[in-house]
Amino acid sequence: MLEKVEEFNIERVMEEFERVTKDAERIQKETLKRILEDNASAEYLLNLGLNGRTDPESFKAFVPLVTHKDLEPYINRILDGDFSSVLTGKPITTMSLSSGTTQGKPKYVPWNDKLFDTTLQIYHTSFAFRNREFPINGGKALGFIYSSKQFKTKGGVLAGTATTNVFRNPGFRHAMKTTQSPFCSPDEVIFGPDFHQSLYCHLLCGLIFREEVQLVSSTFAHSIVYAFRTFEQVWEELCVDIKEGVLNSKVTVPSVRAAMSKLLKPDPELANLIHSKCMGLSNWYGLIPELFPNVKYVHGIMTGSMEPYLKKLRHYGGELPLLTSDYGSSEGWIGTNVKPTVPPELATYTVLPQIGYFEFIPLRELEGAKGDSSFLCMEAKPVGLTEVKIGEEYEIVVTNPAGIQLLSLT
Repeated sequence: MLEKVEEFNIERVMEEFERVTKDAERIQKETLKRILEDNASAEYLLNLGLNGRTDPESFKAFVPLVTHKDLEPYINRILDGDFSSVLTGKPITTMSLSSGTTQGKPKYVPWNDKLFDTTLQIYHTSFAFRNREFPINGGKALGFIYSSKQFKTKGGVLAGTATTNVFRNPGFRHAMKTTQSPFCSPDEVIFGPDFHQSLYCHLLCGLIFREEVQLVSSTFAHSIVYAFRTFEQVWEELCVDIKEGVLNSKVTVPSVRAAMSKLLKPDPELANLIHSKCMGLSNWYGLIPELFPNVKYVHGIMTGSMEPYLKKLRHYGGELPLLTSDYGSSEGWIGTNVKPTVPPELATYTVLPQIGYFEFIPLRELEGAKGDSSFLCMEAKPVGLTEVKIGEEYEIVVTNPAGIQLLSLT
């Protein structure tokens, strides 16, 4: 029985965006109330004496600003198997490992389905604005995405990377079908246990469906750069696979080999075409549009720690637009890019007030003793989303739907 896929309505998504952002103050209060009601029974909040209050004033008065380190004792209890309502109203049975791009090492962050819902809200909003500028008409996405295996902590809590928890949610594949941009690669490749084998097969799938590929994407810019650096090394092997219709023997995972055998058929003409195009490139400049003639843009997180990869990404992309993805932290999403045609270096983000409760600590630049300058927090009291001032610097505080309140950038 075929799964019914609802039509993605761009106008409806944009209307919802306009509704919540124009009434951000009220939406923020409603969001905080919902989070506090859902987590009123949590040990953490009960110990703070909030006693069921859900207004912003009481929240700020009773709940202190904390970092991940402050919550580690509670998180460690969950990791060790305490399934009572420690930090959240409902027991946490899944943990996400952060990317480690902020503190240099991964950290455990409680995860639940409500965080997945906010991921979809961000995804649908940014897709609507991207698709208005660069319509994807039933094309495929060459997505360099990898879902490593989840594992259990010693206390029996399921854990995995943040992206793994997203990709393994059944709603993720449905969301891709809804937006009519399915991945080239089968699930067996995405969920394969070996990163390098999956990457090789991602590239091979992209070449097989080269005429249908309309966007190239990954979570982070460096993953796209790494993928095409790898292509420079293995492109001749890929051509052999396509020519003979037999997958390279270095791909050994049985499920991956079985899935790829359904896609890979002998195609000497395609192999010769790819070989000719690769030989005709000058230092691999413009590799992406040369391989995928109908691709419209390259998409992924390209700001912050990903910005150094832009030069190489532009080299591979030639004249293709680079569209930076959304803005988030390990604790949850924050804002979406609604101006996709702006270069990544100049990107701005619009906070979605319905996906979490956001506060901003004002920062002021002070000159050091040797003329050096640094940003120091000058205000102990954070301001709300609608109280921020243009041109000012802030540290962002996130209270996410899983009930976790953290300084998102520390």
